[in-house]
Amino acid sequence: MPHPLGSAPGKIVAVHLNYRSRAAERDRHPRFPSYFLKPPTSLAGSGDPLTRPQGCDLMVFEGEIALVLGERVRQAAPESAWSYVRWVTAANDAGVYDLRHADGGSNLRSKGADGYTPIGPRLLDARALDPAALRLRTWVNGAPVQDDTSGDLLFPFARLIADLSRTITLEPGDVLLTGTPSGASVVTPGDLVAVEVTSSDGQSTGRLANRVVAADAPLADFGALPNSRPEDRTAAYGRKGAYGRKGGAYGGGSGSAHESGGAGPYADRPFTLPAPQRAALESLSVATLASQLRKRGYDGFFVDGVRPTRPELKLVGAARTLRFLPMREDLAPVHGGGMNAQKRAVESVRPGEVLVVDARREADAGTLGDILALRALRRGAAGIVTDGGLRDSAAVAALDIPVYRGSVHPAVLGRRHIPWDTDTPIACGNALVRPGDVLVGDADGVVVLPPHLLPELIADAREQELQEEFITERVAAGAGVEGLYPLGPDWHAEYERWRARRRRSGERSKEAAQ
Repeated sequence: MPHPLGSAPGKIVAVHLNYRSRAAERDRHPRFPSYFLKPPTSLAGSGDPLTRPQGCDLMVFEGEIALVLGERVRQAAPESAWSYVRWVTAANDAGVYDLRHADGGSNLRSKGADGYTPIGPRLLDARALDPAALRLRTWVNGAPVQDDTSGDLLFPFARLIADLSRTITLEPGDVLLTGTPSGASVVTPGDLVAVEVTSSDGQSTGRLANRVVAADAPLADFGALPNSRPEDRTAAYGRKGAYGRKGGAYGGGSGSAHESGGAGPYADRPFTLPAPQRAALESLSVATLASQLRKRGYDGFFVDGVRPTRPELKLVGAARTLRFLPMREDLAPVHGGGMNAQKRAVESVRPGEVLVVDARREADAGTLGDILALRALRRGAAGIVTDGGLRDSAAVAALDIPVYRGSVHPAVLGRRHIPWDTDTPIACGNALVRPGDVLVGDADGVVVLPPHLLPELIADAREQELQEEFITERVAAGAGVEGLYPLGPDWHAEYERWRARRRRSGERSKEAAQ
């Protein structure tokens, strides 16, 4: 299907980093926008294939909102720059990170191949849209992977146009790709990527759908060949903190110059929860956090069917993910042996992280044993959660690390499944877990917490536990639960007096300790 512009634009300009969610995922917070160019020949339409070259395994999608200029723009002011936009549509800023090493920061080969900028399928009239109220969503094989709005932009659309036009003349038909939110990651041949932009009044671009296909022939060897470096794999899978602070002046995001060199801070320092949040979560029960999620209408954040080897150990940490797929004997030698995904995950887990394993709830095969659990412990892991079987269960239970498992089974790898990949969204015990999500576990089980909800969840959970402490005291003294549990209006005044006395007592204890 041809792209909706008809003719090729003179320029395709892409923004490196422009969503707050992506900035948090990348651990980069730029002061100014930065850009790169994609060739007009990379433009494609809905239904066109995304071809992954042979030798590459880091094909990445990035759902984006695309702007199409309707007038010539030179030195526009931010307050009037939006008026130069004629159309809005959906785009996929696709690329292969295996070729980033050859680009020197330009992204020409990694993101400029033919067909790597599909847009469409429909154009929305920008004059009828609120640029701050556009919703962007992306699906892979029908599963939602990105969902954000233009209200979350670091740099609004008008500022991007004004900034570029300070030194570059933008022409009618030029396309501006405005950045991708969190959730962009790796896809493989056979995967179908769909992107849609909708307005606040219900207008839609329709779903831009493109399937990943494998190239028929290898790349000729008289040019740079694919090279899957550790830093490129980390960047491709969207790990938090994956991008470097050393070298280069770009703000981060997909393909900035400094991203192509250096392993970045994730190789030098671990990602950890802020100390106050970690301390707060260690003091809160999973039952209380589960209640707070339920009050918000969230039912999909519980890891079903897992039990702790050490119920007295509290689990708190950010997710590092590992995915198993069903056994296939022809693929097992490649994916099951050597330094496979399971061992790579253990060897790369950082202090404060929880290794979370998607074993498809397969109870009749092991996913981890005592040696790898010990290695995770020595690397400072905060815990391990697998919805599959645990081997060497007695030895693992003797380790000072919280481990949650779906079952106990002595079988080694190769019976039911093989380790496939790491650092990608997974399903563990029916819960969708993304890298960087926060897991909390105690004797009751494990709950997944979205990082952006932590401040309000912690505040409300603390208040709930304080109320329940008051209620427990009153029930112990003989009070009935009617009107007391949950706390009713007749008890509010007494609760506030109790709370004030408790606070004063705590302050006196601090003074005495000092």
